Amino acid sequence: MTRLAARPAPKLDVLIWDYNGVIGLQPDQQMWTRLAALAGWPADQTADFETEFWARRAPYDAGEITTHAFWSGLLRGQLTAPQGSPLLEALRRTDTEMWTQTDPAVVDVLQAAHAAGLPAILLSNAPHPLADALDRAPWCSTLMWKTLYSARLGVNKPDPRAYEAALVAAGSPHPANTIFIDNMRENCQAAERLGMRTHHFDGDSQALASRILQRVPAGVQAT
Repeated sequence: MTRLAARPAPKLDVLIWDYNGVIGLQPDQQMWTRLAALAGWPADQTADFETEFWARRAPYDAGEITTHAFWSGLLRGQLTAPQGSPLLEALRRTDTEMWTQTDPAVVDVLQAAHAAGLPAILLSNAPHPLADALDRAPWCSTLMWKTLYSARLGVNKPDPRAYEAALVAAGSPHPANTIFIDNMRENCQAAERLGMRTHHFDGDSQALASRILQRVPAGVQAT
């Protein structure tokens, strides 16, 4: 019986990372309650606030509406937050801060991939304030080769134009030589339709590391 030789791991040129739910931790209930209270919602209506928040979020993420326009439809209890007001600034700041906590285990994987010479592109659905905050974060400015955000692109994932922009930013590698990492299955499926390899992140950082680092070229040591 002839033993078949093991196939080499496919060539990997670049990693394309989602942020929220992968590198970034999801906000906890206390954070949601604080944001809802700022917007005038009672504590027992925080779940309703979250529903309204997400119902309005897509155009804000895509840069189609301003911070003022996003919050104007979410305020309750006779609150108003005109342009330049302290309340609008507090809402913007609190909303942004909710999304800037990172998962140390995933950042460790990102650092190992960086040490192994794998370029990283960040492709995130994020409004302008969050995009600016992430770009200032030390892990992002150090470990990401380039960053792309929906508000700057004018389009949200899973629109194929978002992935196409990421491939161009990466130097137009063959899609099969990329791995796109996201916690939302529909976003991974959209990338797969363009020929990209994907990793649907479910919180298992060890599985993520195994998927990425097994494809590091021979002779390169990841740290």
